[in-house]
Amino acid sequence: MGDLDLRFYLSIFLRRLPYFLVVATFVTTAAVALALYLPPIFQASAKILVESPQIPADLARSTVPINAVEQLQIIEQQIMTRENVLALAEKLKIYGDKASEIPQADIIEDMRGRTKFELLQKDGPSGSLGAKVFSVSFIAGDADLAAKVVNEFTKLILQMNVRLRTDRAGETMQFFNQEVARLGGELSRLEAEILKFKNANKDALPDGLDFRRNQQNNQQERLQSLEREEAALRSRRNNLVELFESTGRIVSAGPVTLEQQMLQDLQRTLAEQLALFSENSPNIVALRARIKTLENGMQAKQASDADTSKGKRGTSELDLQLSDIDDRLKYITQEKASITENLAELTKSITATPRNETVLNSLERNRENIQAQYNIATARSAEASTGEQIEVSAKGERFTVVEPAVAPQKPTSPNRRRIAGAGFAGGIGLGLGLIVLLELLNKSIRRPTELVRTLQIQPLATISYIPVKREKKTAKLAQAAGFAAFVATTATSSIPIDRQDHPAGLSTERPVSGFTAAG
Repeated sequence: MGDLDLRFYLSIFLRRLPYFLVVATFVTTAAVALALYLPPIFQASAKILVESPQIPADLARSTVPINAVEQLQIIEQQIMTRENVLALAEKLKIYGDKASEIPQADIIEDMRGRTKFELLQKDGPSGSLGAKVFSVSFIAGDADLAAKVVNEFTKLILQMNVRLRTDRAGETMQFFNQEVARLGGELSRLEAEILKFKNANKDALPDGLDFRRNQQNNQQERLQSLEREEAALRSRRNNLVELFESTGRIVSAGPVTLEQQMLQDLQRTLAEQLALFSENSPNIVALRARIKTLENGMQAKQASDADTSKGKRGTSELDLQLSDIDDRLKYITQEKASITENLAELTKSITATPRNETVLNSLERNRENIQAQYNIATARSAEASTGEQIEVSAKGERFTVVEPAVAPQKPTSPNRRRIAGAGFAGGIGLGLGLIVLLELLNKSIRRPTELVRTLQIQPLATISYIPVKREKKTAKLAQAAGFAAFVATTATSSIPIDRQDHPAGLSTERPVSGFTAAG
């Protein structure tokens, strides 16, 4: 083995064996005592399954937006509030009669430390994500108490899940109902405002612009026609007056007299004869004489009747025609005034139409926007109502208990065998460490090599130490005592130490509380 002197080290170990045995025995005994003293800790757990909605999402969709993981996180925070934790500890008598002696802060911290929420994700086919399962666990010194607490937590989780989903669905429906009512009121207000504006500007709305323009053109044409007729009537009236003033009579439309008829016939015959004969022809001279004689007779007759009927008859016929003309002129004047007024009103309404159109378009756009929002809100309200019915009837996503908590048969901690084994291994390690420490502190020379290394000389010979009989006897007794202690320690560490009869109390082991995911 080279420079390694196994016999020397073995002799050192045997010489220090009593120290080794004492240390190993003490540490092992302490570990076994600790393992026997520690109270048992039981952990009960329940599994909750997240069921998919019973109604397909393409037919009816729930209005609760949060997923199962978020729901569990919210429920965990709600359950682990100060009031709920204290109420649960009081209800189940977790701390017994000592509850009044323990500060509430310590109770809350201890309860939160004992409780654990954990997500167990089940893998689906082909590596896809399967059903969501999460567990709720609680540790206590009593198995039945741990199961009761877990089952109480499970009951609270199911109740809070139902309340959370129904409250969210109800709040969603209430929000959209309020939106429908608000938008409906806004829509009614805009429609009333539009109606009021149309009534106030009914003669200047864009819908009747083309009609009013056609009406304006017709009125202008009518006005021009009346102006032409008025001019013609005024010219005719002036002509009648001038004719009456110059001739003392007017053209009458009444029947002609016999003399007038004969005169007209003679004049027509004269015209025909002139086409055949000359002015000196006897026939022409005779016709002219007869016409002259007839005209003189008619003039004499008119002269005789001039004093009696001239003014009365001429004036009556003239007044009658002038009266008709004046009545027509008066009507034309009134008609022109009415048309002018209508044209002014039409011009004013046509001028105001673009401004009214802009205001009306703005009101109509607002109404269309509100109407679109109202339609969307109505549709969403219907969806929210369906979603609320889904949650109320428990047809949506929900939590179900697939494995309730039962009292565990064996404690989860402490591991008494492991503690005893660790104490035994630690005792051996500490005993060996003590031997090494003692040898490092011992500076005496015990081997020739140490003499050469220390004095830098080469001895001729070395004589080992020869103990006397008394020293040999004492060493043998110490070795026997150490061996007996070692055997006793080994036997003690092999005794079964699984105990379940320790009283319950505050847990000495506190796992980290929180929502963790396990594959």
